[in-house]
Amino acid sequence: MSTTERRNSGHGRLGSVLSGLAVAVGCVLFLGGFVWAAVEYRPYTVPTNSMDPTVKAGDRVLAQRISGGDVRRGDVVVFRDSEWGDLPMVKRVVGVGGDTVACCDDSGRLTVNGKPVEEPYVQGMLGGRASTTDFDATVPEGQLFLLGDERSGSLDSRVHLQDPTQGSVPRTAVDARVDAVAWPLGGMIGRPAAFAALPGGVSAPGPLEPLVVAVVGGTLLIFGGAAYVPVMRWISRRRRSEPRGEGASAHAV
Repeated sequence: MSTTERRNSGHGRLGSVLSGLAVAVGCVLFLGGFVWAAVEYRPYTVPTNSMDPTVKAGDRVLAQRISGGDVRRGDVVVFRDSEWGDLPMVKRVVGVGGDTVACCDDSGRLTVNGKPVEEPYVQGMLGGRASTTDFDATVPEGQLFLLGDERSGSLDSRVHLQDPTQGSVPRTAVDARVDAVAWPLGGMIGRPAAFAALPGGVSAPGPLEPLVVAVVGGTLLIFGGAAYVPVMRWISRRRRSEPRGEGASAHAV
């Protein structure tokens, strides 16, 4: 075996080892990402347009499993409450225990404890107001005040203002917090900046983005590693099949 052939053989063995390592790491990332996602997230289908334009009826969303104690203002949550029909519902939290939630101020905005909240998702509502009806409610401790983003048609806390809890639901009614629209592809659902300025701030993003990076990265490593050996064999065959150049030209007589 020539020096060149031995060198190529060594490179080939190293390449095979690296490709196998890439496949192994890719499998860990791919499977680990899916297992982690299954533990952290639940898929839901949104039943109505009450959260339009953030999510629409029929959208498939991914919601992180959380406890009610982790909920902050601005979160879009999945909850179930017997007073609301005992069915899974999706609404936005606009007030927590101790808050006074009212609408509307002179500019048509929602206020929380007297502070106006800019909500970009309601700018297309009738008259540009954050609610088609005026209201004022104090949220009991351990409760949440919830509104749909489509304020002209959403059946939310405003419908239950005459209840003893002034339309609020207990934190324990929350099952999950919506992080993204999975289908049709709609991307992440952010936390409104206006709620971040209020005491307690907003919740931190869930781990969905690193999970997606892990799954996509794992997929690329698996396919890249698996394709390395056959690609290098094909290149090697092409090189061997190429005609070799003629030897040194004859010296002049």
